[in-house]
Amino acid sequence: MGKLALQVAKTVSFMPTVKEAFKKESRISLLQSIADNIKMQVDAEYVVIKNTDGVIYAHPDNLLLGKKRQESDNYRALIFGQSYISRSEGSLGAALSGNTPIFDDNGNIMGIVSVGYLFEDIYAKIYRKIRVISNVSLVGLLLGVIGGIILTNNIRKDTLGLEPFEIANLYRQRSAILHSIKEGIIAIDENGRITMINQPAIDMLGCNNHYLYEPIEKIFPNTLLEDFLKSGENEENQEMYLNDRLVIMNREVVKENGRIIGAVASFRDKTEVKKMIETISEVRQYSEDLRAQTHEYANKLYVLSGLMQLGKHEEAVDMIQAELRVNSKQNHLLFDQIKDNNVQAILLGKIAKSSEKKMEFIIDQNSSLSPLPKHIDISSLIAILGNIIDNAFEAVSGNEIKKVVFFATDVGNDIIFEVADNGKGIITKESIFKKGFSTKTGEDRGYGLAIVQDTVNRLGGAIEIKNDKTGGAIVTIFVPKQGGDLYD
Repeated sequence: MGKLALQVAKTVSFMPTVKEAFKKESRISLLQSIADNIKMQVDAEYVVIKNTDGVIYAHPDNLLLGKKRQESDNYRALIFGQSYISRSEGSLGAALSGNTPIFDDNGNIMGIVSVGYLFEDIYAKIYRKIRVISNVSLVGLLLGVIGGIILTNNIRKDTLGLEPFEIANLYRQRSAILHSIKEGIIAIDENGRITMINQPAIDMLGCNNHYLYEPIEKIFPNTLLEDFLKSGENEENQEMYLNDRLVIMNREVVKENGRIIGAVASFRDKTEVKKMIETISEVRQYSEDLRAQTHEYANKLYVLSGLMQLGKHEEAVDMIQAELRVNSKQNHLLFDQIKDNNVQAILLGKIAKSSEKKMEFIIDQNSSLSPLPKHIDISSLIAILGNIIDNAFEAVSGNEIKKVVFFATDVGNDIIFEVADNGKGIITKESIFKKGFSTKTGEDRGYGLAIVQDTVNRLGGAIEIKNDKTGGAIVTIFVPKQGGDLYD
């Protein structure tokens, strides 16, 4: 308001009509008319015009016109020519006024113009502004409260009615739980992007810390979580390989109001457990083969003992010589041509088992095998040779003539094992490696060839199965000498 008063005063001082009126006899009436018009236009309390002697030419109080009245601070304008804002106490009351000198055409001071606003009017305007602002603010506040209530209800609906501190506690508890369990857990949103993964999953999958909000198929291409998200059907205990680890995976969709909004996969590492189970199974099978060998030789010793007691010495000698010829031939093939100790041990057990079951188990005379590379361990050998030879024994068990032939060679870049039988051959090749599939009746069947395939795949090899023209099946195993692990 002070700046407004000073600006109006300067405008009046520059008006040519004001300067001309100072030179005329009717200056009071002219200047009073001008002052009244200005006062009405700017809504001022007063516009006062005086000459240098303090004679009043324009004033809201007509009784003061033509009288001499000098204010205490008029010297600043009349002597120094300053324009300024001042607070004064006049006949009208306390006012805030703008004061400026009036100059003639030669630059001499002719008088002074003062434009003022009463403080009570200024305060009244402020109060009116405050009321308007308060009313608008109150309306805004009410709208904000209503909007806040609506927003709070929506947020509570999204947060299931939980308070912020409860959400924070749940988040900390969830993080502690997820990182304390041993199973790996991955969560994705409806767009297939990773939203959460715990530390065991990071360790098992060997990923770095730049995984959040990345597409699941980009980081773990064979989890099939994105396809599972589309199907929307939960899956349990699915075996699969993730980064050279055999895991058992469970998948479950996350739904909200019947709409799929994400999926969670939990998986546990089966590699070590599987190795332990296979080792136990192989040791048990190895011990059964040794038991069969012991049982077979015990039976032969009983026969020899009976012949000796009956005085049938020649028959006993013939039996010993016949057994010696067979064993000499087998031992020549087994120990001179097959020089790997683990393969020798497995074949010895199978020879005894075939003898017990009255089967002819022949080691091909063209077989030759040097000590195997270190990456082909005893567990892998038992899993491969033990299962394919036992399958061959079962295939010929119903025949009148039971014959199984084993062949091995390491000529070339691969180690080759081949087992042929004179059974009925392979009827369904497509499902033969599927876990649980078997053409035989009984429980716990259909796992032998599946184990063989897993082991061969782990060693980077291949399996070939075909039917012989004369009947029976031929199973050939190829294992690289250099150890080409498919999952490296």
